[in-house]
Amino acid sequence: MNLPWTEGVQVTQRYGSPGGTGLPASIEAAWGLRARPVKGPRPGLSLERIVNAAMAVAASEGLGGVSMGRVAKDLGASTMSLYRYVAAKDELYVLMQEAAMGPPPPLSALEEAAGWREALARWAWAQRGVFHRNLWMLRIPIAGPPASPHSVAWWEQGLQALEGTGLEPDEEVSVIRLVCGFVRSEALLMSDLGAAVEARGVPAQEVTEGYARTMNRLVDPVRHPALSRLMASDVMRARDDPGREFRFGLERVLDGVDVLIRAREAG
Repeated sequence: MNLPWTEGVQVTQRYGSPGGTGLPASIEAAWGLRARPVKGPRPGLSLERIVNAAMAVAASEGLGGVSMGRVAKDLGASTMSLYRYVAAKDELYVLMQEAAMGPPPPLSALEEAAGWREALARWAWAQRGVFHRNLWMLRIPIAGPPASPHSVAWWEQGLQALEGTGLEPDEEVSVIRLVCGFVRSEALLMSDLGAAVEARGVPAQEVTEGYARTMNRLVDPVRHPALSRLMASDVMRARDDPGREFRFGLERVLDGVDVLIRAREAG
């Protein structure tokens, strides 16, 4: 993953300069506010190499496998040498997330959409794709609002999708949070289910069919009439379209937003 803003950068302080952004120095470097050319030969370490190594560990072992010591070992460096570039593991998480997220969909993709609903749907699907390609991101604790360049750019694109809807600023923020929450929740659920299936070592179809057989034995038509009707249908059969549930849920979320927008227009 190429991080152009890390070229020749060494981070030596945990926090930004007095009167500055108040962000950790490594995040200021991501914004290009704290780049200091390194004198002499190019060092063996760089922020880019550190972030890439941490992402590789997360991809193979999950976020829990990432530690400053482990990353340093994979890079053939000392743990203390990493602290010249990033001051703490939570900052490393932010930089990993920044690299994995990448920039949001081009603004042209939103401008070509047929209205706010399609634009916001494209934005949500793109965000889902990022999560599904980097499931370890879902385990990063949410410590505050977006503050890194790519995360702010995603936030900006989401808000631009709502331009012209007549919503108040606080309502726009709430809509973005609602959609983001749905995207994250669905990706987390699919990640957990996928991990459970993988742990069993059998195809998803077999897991689904096994669950259906178990429920058919347990469900009593008298005590569980609704579940009995459900089990009698084919709804428990594994679906060929893995995005079906996401599509259904997102449409229902956008239905609610549409009601709000129409109410504002009527008002």
